[in-house]
Amino acid sequence: MKARSFAFQTLLYGWTVVFGFMLLPLLVAPRIWCVDFGKIWSLVVLWLLARIVGVDHQVRGRENIPDGPVLYAFKHQSAWETVALNRLIYDPAIVLKRELSFIPFYGWFLVKTGMIPIDRARGGAALRQMLDAARTRLSEGRSIVTFPEGTRTAVGAQARYHPGIFALYAALDAPVVPVALNSGLCWPRRGSVIRPGRITVEYLPLIPSGLRRKEFMALLEDRIETATTRLVSEAKQDNSSR
Repeated sequence: MKARSFAFQTLLYGWTVVFGFMLLPLLVAPRIWCVDFGKIWSLVVLWLLARIVGVDHQVRGRENIPDGPVLYAFKHQSAWETVALNRLIYDPAIVLKRELSFIPFYGWFLVKTGMIPIDRARGGAALRQMLDAARTRLSEGRSIVTFPEGTRTAVGAQARYHPGIFALYAALDAPVVPVALNSGLCWPRRGSVIRPGRITVEYLPLIPSGLRRKEFMALLEDRIETATTRLVSEAKQDNSSR
């Protein structure tokens, strides 16, 4: 698998650079053009991942997604989420680390497509900036995507859920769709070896607006972590039965 992983990652970086050069003129074009062409980048990466390494994915729980823009809270185990998100949700506004916007090509298009980079070192100022940007994106009809743990966590591990998710929930007065997944089994948080398998993404029952902080945070964490543990267990059982 090391050779296959190396081949995939080489093609991933090569494709990103080539595609980035090709799309440089779009940096002065309408924003939505970059969004649509970005889907082509993701589609090719996911195709390479399936063909070379043997990783595909399935989606459950679409019936839990309401009409109109919402706030999504994703479990974050892998780089896979950053590749697949714009295939899972149309034109999402993703809350992400400001450092990602400095990456050549990739970061430029993050800024162009109206993502929400935050500088955690700025504390309260960063929070206010995030909330202002999220209100604007939501008013434009775009869903907001956030990772409550703030970083990728290894399979079986759990990081503290940051209060920024509640700040968004309260300020936007929007319902939240929790999202569980098991991507870390195939594409680990650390390490260079990607393993074949099927990644499952599951949209969980909606959390309505208006809950108090303690109740909301407990419910969100319980739903995501319980479902993630189940998805990981299911995948391991499937792999052992093959």
